[in-house]
Amino acid sequence: MTEPIAGKPGRYWHKLGDGRIQCDVCPRYCKLHDGQRGLCFVRARQGDQVVLTTHGRSSGFCIDPIEKKPLNHFLPGTPVLSFGTAGCNLTCKFCQNWDISKAKNFDRIQDAASPEMIAEAAVERGCRSVAFTYNDPVIFLEYAIDVAQTCQERGIKTVAVSAGYIAPEPRIEFFQHMDAANIDLKGFSNDFYQKLCSGRLAPVLDTLEYLKHETKVWLEITTLLIPGENDSVDEIEAQCAWLRDHLGPDVPLHFTAFHPDWKLTDHAPTPLTTLRTARRIAMNAGLRYVYTGNVRDPAGETTHCHECGAVLIDRDCYDIRAWRLSADGRCTQCGARCDGVFEALPGQWGRRRQPVTLRMAEHEPSVL
Repeated sequence: MTEPIAGKPGRYWHKLGDGRIQCDVCPRYCKLHDGQRGLCFVRARQGDQVVLTTHGRSSGFCIDPIEKKPLNHFLPGTPVLSFGTAGCNLTCKFCQNWDISKAKNFDRIQDAASPEMIAEAAVERGCRSVAFTYNDPVIFLEYAIDVAQTCQERGIKTVAVSAGYIAPEPRIEFFQHMDAANIDLKGFSNDFYQKLCSGRLAPVLDTLEYLKHETKVWLEITTLLIPGENDSVDEIEAQCAWLRDHLGPDVPLHFTAFHPDWKLTDHAPTPLTTLRTARRIAMNAGLRYVYTGNVRDPAGETTHCHECGAVLIDRDCYDIRAWRLSADGRCTQCGARCDGVFEALPGQWGRRRQPVTLRMAEHEPSVL
């Protein structure tokens, strides 16, 4: 007899003629017998429905700088309350959060966290936003939406850090509740996605075009450059040309450094020269805002005016050292608008990282 699986009823599934149920949240379309789980491990069939087994449970909370998501053009300098659950719908061999995203049990999910608790924690600690991160929020869609709705009722914005591997119908509902997103474009070849992620490139490109052209979500993109896998000049040039032609020049692009982890420990860390070369290629292709990350590189962290070249936001390891934007987000030197979501002044959170225990929210001081 199949052991019951606890969870909250999920959305986006349908019954097949052979008795199985198909999960329709992501392009894997897992087909499940009773008691089976999808590849993500957290969406499972229980009787005649699919349930989300991680609703209301988290692998931990931390206050981060918003630039760590990374988002350089969304409320710069402000603190964001970050959390995730467990599991993932991709199998990236280079995953930097593999202990969370590849978890096959719930030892990593110890914190009870209702949407109300999360929103209250963000308000009390002075966080301007809550980020669904560490593992992909696509797989805990219902939980993320419940949290987002509660946060937005309290004036807290929401951020999705995702690989963008989501099916078209749930994509609409999911991103209706997000204010900003950083999409991890893992490489620019289908071979890379198949070999290292067990996925496909096309659905991710579809998500990027959807976000840019059919939503008001502030969008930034990250590509982790892995030596010998997705860091060739030809591939970077092709990626940058596609981004320019399909999304426009104003979507910030982050090239970040790989370090050996999980199943890709035989590859060397990404040299800083590779990141700088990629940044130069992207800027030569016409992209306005290109950054380097996971390394200390002040030049690659700084925001410049796309018209006159003036430094608009001078950064070093998430610390904002200079701010030259007007109250309406324009260059104070030439008046050109800088694309993004800005306020009159930046936050001052800096590079701090502060773990959070939600049950102590009433007793901990605000970070304002």
